[in-house]
Amino acid sequence: MSFKRLDPEDISISAESVVAPLFSNGAKYLTSFHTASNQVASSNGKFYFEVYDQDPNPGAATATTATTQFSIAYGHKSGNGSDNYNGSEAGKSPTSTIYGQYRNLVFGDEDIDFTFGTVAQDNFFAISFDRARYKEKLLPGSFNLKLTNGSNTLHLTDNSKDITSISFVDAGRVFEIVSGSNGSAHSGTGYTTNQGSYGKFLPDVGIALLNASALNLNAPEGIGIGIADDSDNLKRFFSAISTGASGSIQSEETVSSNFVFVRVRNSEFNYSTNPSNITGSGELRHDVMINSPQAYITTVGLYNDSNDLLGIAKLSRPLLKDFTKEALIRIKLDY
Repeated sequence: MSFKRLDPEDISISAESVVAPLFSNGAKYLTSFHTASNQVASSNGKFYFEVYDQDPNPGAATATTATTQFSIAYGHKSGNGSDNYNGSEAGKSPTSTIYGQYRNLVFGDEDIDFTFGTVAQDNFFAISFDRARYKEKLLPGSFNLKLTNGSNTLHLTDNSKDITSISFVDAGRVFEIVSGSNGSAHSGTGYTTNQGSYGKFLPDVGIALLNASALNLNAPEGIGIGIADDSDNLKRFFSAISTGASGSIQSEETVSSNFVFVRVRNSEFNYSTNPSNITGSGELRHDVMINSPQAYITTVGLYNDSNDLLGIAKLSRPLLKDFTKEALIRIKLDY
């Protein structure tokens, strides 16, 4: 075994963005949306619905292969849209809990209200993408959702490609959701005339908040989803998603890499350090290794100053080394 100290210029650090489809099986587009009847009917169903790529219900052929893609929820500041908790004061209900949960997540403040565009609103629909699917963050400009209610259809996206400066909240970057596709409004600002934008897109926490009041408008601005104080708002929202049958989103991950360049000069590493190459009297066993030594490089080990082995890099095939050859071995460490 031979050692060589690395110089500072032998080590380089880089970072690159890796973009990948978010949905199951590497799918960029999702065209089939399903809920689990037992989850919808449970106590959890009062707070959120889990949305699957295939039918997860017992008896369905895809029951064992269906996986959660995202969840949807409805929040209202005053608790409208669901019954109050048993014995609780007015306004304390699952929808008020959802509103407070997302307010704390987005703003980190219990006193800030949601504003879509420049219009303050008391209610919203939330889409939370499965955390394991988007890994680090969502890719701005890749959010597309088609909502359909009767003859009314609305195509939504974030406005990341239309803005010159990015806004931030406690949850990270925030973009407005507008009428358009692939990160750009179809025309104008993509807002409604009196209800503000169609929502907020928060890629760093994997959430899209849709302005329920804007969706409640009739065509051409909304889809007339019919938000009511005491109704199945989540079922109406899911119906608009499943009828639209088109959604796409991509994940984005920053992968940092350490590149270590091991430079082998012509005068280095030409002699084998294998003990079997030396006789009992300390002489080279083979005379050819005296004037024309050769060695094969198969492995590179990385050690610290305490001589602790930190990592091993294996070459794809042995590399012949003698006094007429030099080598440059690049080792890449991803983390």
